[in-house]
Parts: sequence; C-alpha cells; structure tokens
Amino acid sequence: MEEETLPLNLSHVHKPWVFTNRLHMLLHSTALCFLVYYRLCFFFQDPQTRGTPLLPRVLVFVSEIILSFIWILGQAYRWHPISRTVFPERLPEDDKLPPIDVFICTADPTKEPTLDVMNTVLSAMALDYPPEKLHVYVSDDGGSPITLNGMKEAWKFAKWWLPFCRRYRIKCRCPEAYFSASENDDADFSGNIEFIADKKMIKEKYEAFKKDIVCVNEEQGHSGDTTGITGQNHPSIIEVIQENTNSEIEQAQLPFLVYVSREKRPSHPHHFKAGALNALYRVSAVISNAPYTLVLDCDMFCSAPTSARQALCFHLDPKISPSLAFVQFPQKFHNISKNDIYDSQHRSAYKVLWQGMDGLKGPVLSGTGFYMKRESLYGNYKIKDTDLELRQYFGTSNEFIKSLKQNCTSNLVTVGHTLAKEETLLLASCNYEIGTKWGKEVGFLYGTVSEDVHTGFMLHCNGWNSVFCDPPKPQFLGNGTTNLNDLLVQGTRWSSGLLDNGLSRFCPLIYGPLRMSLLQSLCLAELTYFPLYCLPLWCFAVVPQLCLVYGIPLYPKVSDPFFFTFLLIFLSALTKHLVEVLSTGGTFRKWIIEQRIWMMKSITCHLYGCLDALLKKFGLREASFMPTNKVKDDEQTMLYQKDQYDFRTSNIFIVPMVALLTINISCFIGGIYRVLSVGDWDKMLIQLLLPAYISVVNYPIIEGLVIRKDKGRISPSVVVASNILATIISSALYPLLKKV
Repeated sequence: MEEETLPLNLSHVHKPWVFTNRLHMLLHSTALCFLVYYRLCFFFQDPQTRGTPLLPRVLVFVSEIILSFIWILGQAYRWHPISRTVFPERLPEDDKLPPIDVFICTADPTKEPTLDVMNTVLSAMALDYPPEKLHVYVSDDGGSPITLNGMKEAWKFAKWWLPFCRRYRIKCRCPEAYFSASENDDADFSGNIEFIADKKMIKEKYEAFKKDIVCVNEEQGHSGDTTGITGQNHPSIIEVIQENTNSEIEQAQLPFLVYVSREKRPSHPHHFKAGALNALYRVSAVISNAPYTLVLDCDMFCSAPTSARQALCFHLDPKISPSLAFVQFPQKFHNISKNDIYDSQHRSAYKVLWQGMDGLKGPVLSGTGFYMKRESLYGNYKIKDTDLELRQYFGTSNEFIKSLKQNCTSNLVTVGHTLAKEETLLLASCNYEIGTKWGKEVGFLYGTVSEDVHTGFMLHCNGWNSVFCDPPKPQFLGNGTTNLNDLLVQGTRWSSGLLDNGLSRFCPLIYGPLRMSLLQSLCLAELTYFPLYCLPLWCFAVVPQLCLVYGIPLYPKVSDPFFFTFLLIFLSALTKHLVEVLSTGGTFRKWIIEQRIWMMKSITCHLYGCLDALLKKFGLREASFMPTNKVKDDEQTMLYQKDQYDFRTSNIFIVPMVALLTINISCFIGGIYRVLSVGDWDKMLIQLLLPAYISVVNYPIIEGLVIRKDKGRISPSVVVASNILATIISSALYPLLKKV
C-alpha cells in the first residue's frame, strides 16, 4: 500500500539559477534603460549643435530597441526553470497499462533513406512495452512502393530482432545503431556463449535485411513509374503488415504494424506534415484507438526502450493527468561531432529554453519525440450533443464517431478483422476534411509549416498543460544537419513558419495573454519573433563600420560615463551566454560556435524566412515544405568530422556572409588608419571593437577564403560576387549616412 502512494514523478526548481537569472535581468534591464535615455537625449538636442548625421543614429537606435525587445521576451524562459525525475518502476502492472499508437512520418525515399526509416520502425516496435498494446503506423506521404515493401522486409526481420532484444535486455534497440556502436550495452552477457551465437546470427540476418532493402530500392528504380502516380498525386493506400509463414520463431509476439499513405491530389491542399498526422489520427482511431500517441520523424529512432514508461509517469499521474496534453522529449542526434560546429544539438533550446517553459505550464511541441493524449487534439467535442453535430465537427465517418464514444479504448481482435477497408480509405482521402474542423479546431492545426509550435500554442490557450522530460540517457536520436547548406535551408523554413504564427491572428502577444499566463505568452512570442534578429544584425554589421570610416561617432567616447553603459550591456549579454553554455556541459569553443551560427543564421536564413513569411501573408507566394536531406555524403561528413565548414552552399547564403565580413575587415583596417591619423580613438573605440569582434568570431569564413584548398572552401566566383555586393551596399549607404 505504501508503494502505491509514492509519486510517479518529481519536479526540481533550480533555485540558484532562478536567483542568478533574476539578478541578471535587473542589472541588464537597468543598463538598457540608461541606453534608451542616452539615445533619446541625442534626439532632443538642437539640430544645429547636434553635429552628427541623424539617420545612422536612428538606424542603430531602432536596432537596439529590437534587440532589447527580443531580450525582454527571452527572459521569461529564465524566470522559473525546473527539471524532472521519473520513477517508471512505480507504474501499474503491464496488464493495466494503456495502449499506445506510434506515428512515424516519412515523405520522400530519395531524401529519407528507406533503411533509416525502417530502423526507426524497428526501434519503435522494440519499445519496452507490452507488444499487444503497441501499434506502429507509418505515414508515407510520398505513396512510394519502396516504403511499403521496406516495411514488409522490416516485419520479417522484426520476428528475429524483437525476441533477441527482449531475451538479452538490449538497451539500444535500433539495429543499425546497435551493431555500429563501438561499445555495446550487452556487458551482462558478453561471456555467454549462447548470446554470442545469437548475436552473430542476428547480425547476419540484419545484413541480409539491408541487402533486401537495397534490392527493393533498385527494383523500384529500374521499373520506374508507368501509372502517373507521384508523391503529390496518388490514392489512399492502407495495409496491415503481416505474414503467415511457417517459422521457427512464429510464436514471437509483435506489435501491430500499419502502412498508411493518404490520398494526395494536385488540386487539393495537403497541409504538409500536419495533414499527414491528422490522417493517421483518423485511421488509427478506427483501428486501435489508443489513448496516447507517440509521434516520431522517420530518422528519429528510439535509442532507449523506456520512453513510453517514462512518459506514462506523467500521463498516469492523477495530479497532472487531467490537464496534461503531451510529454515532450528533447531532440538529440547521434551523428554530431564533439565540437558541433553547426550547433545542430540546439543546446540552448533543450537545456535552457524548454526547461524554462516547463516551469510555466510546459513547452510547445517540438515536431518529434512527444507522447500526446489523443483526446487533447479533439477540441471541445464533448459539448456536441448529437451525431449530426459530431459529423459537422469530425466528418462523415460513422466508425470514427463511434471511436469518440469508446473513450479511447481499442479492440484490435474484432476491429482489425471486421472493419471495412473502405472506411479507412475514406478517412485518408483528400476530400474528407472539407467542411469539417480538422486543421482548424481539431487535430494538428494548419496555416503554417511550423504546425508543431502552432498546435502546442493553441493547446496551451485551450487550458492544456505539457511536460518536458529530459532523462540522463537520450530516449530518441536522429540525424542532425552536418553541412551548412542543409542548416540554412532548414533554418529558413523554421523562420518562415514561426513568423507565420506571429503575423496571424494567433499572435502570442495579443491572443495569448487572455488565455494563458503573461510569462508563457512572452516565451512563445520570443520563439515566434526571434527571426527578427536579422534586422539589427544587418544594421550592426554595416552601419557602425561605415560610420567608422566616415568619422561619424555613434557611441559615447571613453571619458563619457555612458560609455560604461554600452560596455556593460555588451559584456553582460556575452557573459550570461557563456555561463549558460558552461553550466550545461559546453565549452568556451562551443560558446564561440553558437555566437557564429547565430550571426550566420540571422543575416541569411532569418532574413529569407521573414521575407517568405511576408510574401505568404500578402498572398504573393504559396506555402511550401522541402524535407531536410538525410542522405549521407561521405565528403561532407569528412569535412564535418575535421571541424571544417563546408561552404558549398547556395550563393544566396554564402555571398551575403562573405560580403558583410569583407565590409567589416575593410572598415576595421580603414578605421585603424583613420584613428591613427586623426587621433579620435576615444570617440571610435566601440566602433573599432565591433568589426574586430565580428571578424574574430567568423574566422572560419576567412580561413575558407584565403587558407583552405579543399573542395569545401569558398569559391573564387563567390569572392567576386561578394565584393560586388559589398561595394553596392557601401556605395548605396554612403550618401544616406552622411546626411545630417
């Protein structure tokens, strides 16, 4: 009886961090007030005695206001950070655990290798959970026979792999990761002769499975498409993967495995990943109807088998369960180098920001690695009194309406055999959502490619809470971006999607405060508006530098007391970031890398993301989604492992970076010469330090320009284009900046 009263989870408030963060907020915000006072005093001076052109001061002040605005929003994350501990051993017995549906999304086998997708499927099937209560659905948005046939091969291999994992308590249940690891987690059986023989046999089976996947890809590639079916034009296909063959391991119990490819037609909007997930929710509701769902990207395999039980430590906690919508695990990656030169681990997000939101009713969705309560995505359906109202809300499927009344309980024994296939095909058709609330009030919400953030935001607005679970051992591992081009393309998509939310009627600063706490609204606003960093960073990368050469002081001289205000703000921001990096396991080099990537992203993908969001807002461009390329490139991987940036990226990304660095280096050299000639270093010290800081942080770009000779260097054509752009920028701004 005593054990039943023990909590399933505990939360821990980081009191030292709370005190440190709030003290820093007080000091930094006070300094910002003095900065604003200094700038306003300048604008109220007599124009005849001002002596300095007005425009550069205005540009710099506006940039400082934008940076201060984003900084203020970001302090909400640091107000009340917490961490959590779970006790899965205190969960009920297996026969009392609820069923779980696993949703795995893939879209394009040419960019998402089938073998990687099948490893994710196998790792999900091998979760430490009763197999009769685990149902795995794969959404193939490309409608590719490669994926379907790959699942059939994975099912065959699973009949060997799952019993092996259970028998020897294997912790890493993704076969590719298990057999590739230098140190396996099977130390308990390392001397067991039977284990060694079984492992050798399973490895041979896995190598045969890999060859079968290659054959599937080659056969499909040779046969081509003669039916007109493409990734954007194909019918619904739903198939339960099973095989009735005589085998020496026929008794192995496997989770339910279902292939789902929703109908897509060029004339119908398909709403990207959100549309695919909504189709999965409908189809699974009439098949298994589990009360909880795990959503995974196709490359995010289960690196540990215990995530389901850890998530249920929150979902089954009677104190928080009634209002708990989802449990979010952090995204972590297995292919990241020691120094992580592209900041692909998103340290700041999962070690600082998400823990901060967890102390304020929970984080938003992160796209993958979350356990969702099915009921939370059904809106306010409980107030609907009649079946007619429910059909207007959810669509015309009688079976789906029945699933709502079953309180999310499954009956696979009968449903799996008697359900008409036409019903599931109807639920996956492209016409089904017309006239319903799907994507508006029900399911994952449409209107942006960042459907996860938007849906999480609306769940919180509707009174639901969430939890961030970050156990010591990563529960999910994916493929992080390991080249500059993919990083910036992905960043552009994210920036556009996030700003979409900020420009809509669901703006967190307007829609949020009436429906959630102010601090929650500020967190979500910072997440939405951080792409606006592009505006001040472009200004600070050009205006002070050109004014340095022209002899226009923009900051107080060293003898002015306000000089220390600007110095304090600069050092305060850098020091706080450095302390956060070091306290979360990072290094000084990691701090420099994060500063560099922040600059690179701000002047490129944040800018293009903002432009894309504005064009979509005014109807000048349609929303689009391009999956991140997950195909491995050996040459890019070699450069990445050497901590060398691969600058073979699109010119729209690399040319602005090189152009701005060229301006900074040129102006720094010109500024030094001018200061030595005129002797006004006290007026220009900050404007000398700024280009020096930018140039030092971005040294790898200089290295790619003048030192490196490998294929990843910056090409001569980029140098020419960058010099032209730098000249155009300088020439265009010169007459404007000189005007009083």
